[in-house]
Amino acid sequence: MIVVYILIAILLFGILIFVHELGHYTFARIFHVTIEEFAIGMGPRILSKVSKKTNIRYSLRLFPIGGFVSMPGEDEESDDPNSFYNKPAYQKIIITLAGGITNILVGFLVMFFLVAFSSQMFAPKVANFAEWSTSNVYGLQENDVIVQMAGENVHTAYELAYDIQWKGNQPVDLVVERNGEKITLKDVKFPTDEASGVLIGVRDFNFQPTDKNLGEIIKDSFYRSIVSIRMVYDSLFGLITGKFKINQMSGPVGITKVMVEAAETSASSLFSIFVIIAMNLGIFNLLPIPALDGGRILIILIELIIRRKISMKVQGVMNMVVFALLILLMLYVTFKDITSFFV
Repeated sequence: MIVVYILIAILLFGILIFVHELGHYTFARIFHVTIEEFAIGMGPRILSKVSKKTNIRYSLRLFPIGGFVSMPGEDEESDDPNSFYNKPAYQKIIITLAGGITNILVGFLVMFFLVAFSSQMFAPKVANFAEWSTSNVYGLQENDVIVQMAGENVHTAYELAYDIQWKGNQPVDLVVERNGEKITLKDVKFPTDEASGVLIGVRDFNFQPTDKNLGEIIKDSFYRSIVSIRMVYDSLFGLITGKFKINQMSGPVGITKVMVEAAETSASSLFSIFVIIAMNLGIFNLLPIPALDGGRILIILIELIIRRKISMKVQGVMNMVVFALLILLMLYVTFKDITSFFV
């Protein structure tokens, strides 16, 4: 059965790659950019067909770890008037943005269906406390609606649960609605625990159920999606500040392992992981780093400001250096993920 789960995980990962490249491809076609190849996967071709109508090659490649839409003028100057190189800056930005944005939209759509088909929805309102709770000692009461935590507004129970985990490892200020008025609770302490070497806050109360209607489903889906995006930035910030260590990162093997474990639990768990990965892929690709979509957008914006094109040779060197570093990082985390299977 585990082989089936692995194949499902690879299929879902492949879907994310496909929709990402489809975003680039769709807007390239809209803007009449010359396309040489649309490929899913990397490495040698295992299936390939050239369209007689458009002369575009559609390929499936051996390794399911990426994909690409090959357009002349991406990495070199081109005389083709319909090359990526010769298109207006706004068109190049839209084409480049489209991949990451498509992943984010797919993540939101899947999240919407997860929420819509969930058995119950909850409000950021305290129903009752656990026996080992501490937040009630510092002023939190049953029926309190938590509307702000550590200076940030709270909209849904899911968002609050994430905030407690991320910020509740130290005393925090809460703003609650109680009997029709807002009350500020200073330095509320939540229980803490350690997960993968990181101290996290632990929610010590249950949420109260709330009515389930279209408006609440859209609201809950939106803020769940925002939390998934925040996870990316919080993780990156954690790496930069040293809160997380590089050996806590996961590559394709580790991601597949997590998805397999989620599939063994429930379909809902699997698709929740799928949403997080979709958001991660979308946001990570839009970071302003050479060799990523965000790096290309940054170059285009710089060219607009300085009113001249940056040498393709310079761009090529930057992309090659960063790409090599990313490959080394991926090899490291993949090796770590593989060895973890035997520990």
